[in-house]
Amino acid sequence: MVFSDSQSAMTLMADISVVAVIEIPTLEHALPLAEILSAVDGIALEVTLRTEAACEAIRLIRKNYPQTIVGAGTVLGANELIKVEDAGAQFAISPGATPALYEAARNSRCPLIPGVATASEIMLGLSHGYDFFKFFPAESAGGVKTLRSFAGPFSSVKFIPTGGVTLDNAPTYLSLHNVVAVGGSWMVPSEAVKSADWPQIQALVQHCATL
Repeated sequence: MVFSDSQSAMTLMADISVVAVIEIPTLEHALPLAEILSAVDGIALEVTLRTEAACEAIRLIRKNYPQTIVGAGTVLGANELIKVEDAGAQFAISPGATPALYEAARNSRCPLIPGVATASEIMLGLSHGYDFFKFFPAESAGGVKTLRSFAGPFSSVKFIPTGGVTLDNAPTYLSLHNVVAVGGSWMVPSEAVKSADWPQIQALVQHCATL
């Protein structure tokens, strides 16, 4: 039986093509970024837990842009899962997964999208009832060729490839039947975010509409 996390996450991502992976340096960057990203259909936000502002940023965006799907990235364990659930994250994404993380997810209302890179990791996830994963790091782990290979033995499994995905190769990933959406930060470069270069980010985000 598929664990409810995968079912919930798949439903959440039904109309999503791109998951924007965002590193928010300070809280003042949160709402301008959310305004730009929420203006384009088919984009969900993954706020990574790489800064102290991350959880408060998730809370702020959820309050001001309730129509936008907002989750948390770089969720490594139970403590992070509790924090992002409390912040109102609608999903949690991990770069990898451990039995301890899977166990913690059973007690969380925040759906987990575990990270995998190999067949063995997929099999571990399946044994915990998951069939929807983040494929990371996508390009380094073989990219499109690997995902095509996974389609044979894991015909029911779906992925969000992240890591090395760009505007140029995203359409090829999205053409695969086992890919639900792609994740990346190409539309929100860290330097542009830090310098609050909103026109640059807006131009990059607009290109996502073509996907």
